[in-house]
Amino acid sequence: MNPFTARVIDIIKGIPAGCVMTYGQIAELAGSPRGARQVVRILHSMSRAYELPWHRVVNAKGEIAIKDDESRFMQLVYLRDEGVIPGNDGLIDLSRYRYVPVKSK
Repeated sequence: MNPFTARVIDIIKGIPAGCVMTYGQIAELAGSPRGARQVVRILHSMSRAYELPWHRVVNAKGEIAIKDDESRFMQLVYLRDEGVIPGNDGLIDLSRYRYVPVKSK
């Protein structure tokens, strides 16, 4: 496993319940500011194997980016169960729910 992938997995595992992070935010923290699509790929291919809380990752607008209706519905259910409530427009308020990990020195 390459170092970027390992960092992405660790970052996603560290998102606490009731919070979300964006694909781009994760990519930047993992060392590749333009690697949001790689984060999508990692989530898609490794969520089950690494038991990642995939539902806590949204796009930069606070939208659920999954197109599949069933998976989209499940992401909403999981987020609501953790207290993350989308607005009437379907967006998750990133100023309220975004997790910003403390950088270690």
